[in-house]
Amino acid sequence: MNDSDGPPGPTGLKGVLESPIVGMSPWIVFSLVVGPGRFEIAVALALACTVVLVAAGRLLNPGSSWKILEVSDLVFFAGLAVVGALAGQGTLRWLETYAGEVSNIALVVIVFGSMAVGMPFTLQYAREQVDPAHWHTPGFLRTNHVITCVWGLAFLVAAVSGAYGDIVLRDPNDLWTGWIIQILAIVAAIRFTDWYPKVVRARVLRERGEPLAEEPGLSGLLLPLAGLLVPVGIAVLIFENTWGGLSLIALGSVLTKILRD
Repeated sequence: MNDSDGPPGPTGLKGVLESPIVGMSPWIVFSLVVGPGRFEIAVALALACTVVLVAAGRLLNPGSSWKILEVSDLVFFAGLAVVGALAGQGTLRWLETYAGEVSNIALVVIVFGSMAVGMPFTLQYAREQVDPAHWHTPGFLRTNHVITCVWGLAFLVAAVSGAYGDIVLRDPNDLWTGWIIQILAIVAAIRFTDWYPKVVRARVLRERGEPLAEEPGLSGLLLPLAGLLVPVGIAVLIFENTWGGLSLIALGSVLTKILRD
């Protein structure tokens, strides 16, 4: 964005590849796929996703700098692939059960570690999409710190949820702890990454006296999450509890209607 202190939304394939959400995708794929009997396929998919994204980014933008997340992707998933290839059956069973939590905790460390050293990981992506004049403005830096923090919290929620399912419930495939809560946390972070810069942009434009700068409401953030309750309810209806599933479907439908009005 050239007219405010917040990062812009990506445009075109090149812009999409410069989005931090795309940089997160190998981790998201891995954390959602991994489980008993699925460690090798989860690592293969995540590593393949990483290689494709890095290669595509370099081909479309040869001058692009290496990012904390890209390096972390390559090192982490290549390392897991080696460990998985050399591990015995006992270690492999442990990885099948807990690798999802390991990856989420690793992400939490990477995300908050990047903030601790003054380089929130989203900043590297945002700088490639804005004029260098905005790189050190307070609003631009604050926006990236906030978005990075939200991603860290999302993966912390996913790690705690997965650990609860594995350690307390002793069920890595529990629908709620292994899938629903983690997916909702990730979707919330994705939506926030899209919504919050628009809020910052509107505020900056208002401060400059732009009369038509309308700040997006909370409905823009919450509407996709409310809509997601419907497929979640269908999944619960099919795999777990009839009344619980029907309740979630009804709640999602009602909230979606309220937020749209």
